[in-house]
Amino acid sequence: MAAPCGPLVVRRPLDGQTLPPLMDTLIEQYARYLRDERNASPHTIRNYASDLRQFRDYLVRLEAGSEVAVGSVDPVRIRGFLADLIDRGEKKSSVARKLASLRAFFKFLCGEQIVKENPALQVSTPKISRTLPRIMNEEEMNSFLDRVAAAAREAAAGRLRALRRDRAILELLYASGLRVSELVGLNLGHVNFGDGLVLVRGKGRKERIVPFGEKARQAIADYLPVREKILMDARAAGPALFLNLRGRRLSARSVDRLVKKYVRQFGPPVKASPHSLRHAFASHLLTEGADLRAIQEMLGHASLSTTQKYTQVSIRQLIDVYDRTHPKA
Repeated sequence: MAAPCGPLVVRRPLDGQTLPPLMDTLIEQYARYLRDERNASPHTIRNYASDLRQFRDYLVRLEAGSEVAVGSVDPVRIRGFLADLIDRGEKKSSVARKLASLRAFFKFLCGEQIVKENPALQVSTPKISRTLPRIMNEEEMNSFLDRVAAAAREAAAGRLRALRRDRAILELLYASGLRVSELVGLNLGHVNFGDGLVLVRGKGRKERIVPFGEKARQAIADYLPVREKILMDARAAGPALFLNLRGRRLSARSVDRLVKKYVRQFGPPVKASPHSLRHAFASHLLTEGADLRAIQEMLGHASLSTTQKYTQVSIRQLIDVYDRTHPKA
């Protein structure tokens, strides 16, 4: 049974009978449960709430503006919602995530005895094609980061601050496999320069220690005087490791933009994001013989199966290995 999250607000008609809570109320109740009982990140809570409100809007359209009681939601309505998403051009991966949000929401409602069963369990997840993303190989990654480092060394005064900060971000993302939310949440005190370790607060507020290499350490050390100058000029103070030029903690969106910008400018023609650097970190470790469970620990994955998705090598690489090593190849 789900943990109690405080009293539910109920409606009462004129005859005194109790009506089921409005769906908005239940979504807010579920969001509080995720925050207080499950220690979910703000990003996760926003995504769940967004998915559930989208489902609510679909139900309202379906009923021509009438409020729909959650107890009347059945698998047919949920399948109709998923079909509507696909008709609107949503990717199957996005549709599958929204179905997962509905399953979790109705599981919570079952635990709170608001509904008797979970209708989303009777709806099949859309089949998703398992195409492997193209990530930079080790040679491409080294060349990319070396070109960024050269640009940071040669930068004019006007670009020096941004380039040194951005180089440190790129080096640390690849050296540690951090999620972008974990990177922007780092404080200066979380970095142990002597041992080359960083304290990371991941999903569910779980902490882990992740090592990083000499190039990342040097890039961060080169950035620290820039960080101090930014704080001085902005007359600001704060613990955040990575700052924008106004002295505030850098946002995840800003990091996403700068990764894409530098890969376009200095990298190979691949789609890039902070997540692709995390993927490259895991894949390259595995290629070099790292233990899968050690990679799982560094990535902060609760499940080994999740780690395996990050560490798949390309089919071409598998064929090359087979051709070189199998006696009957």
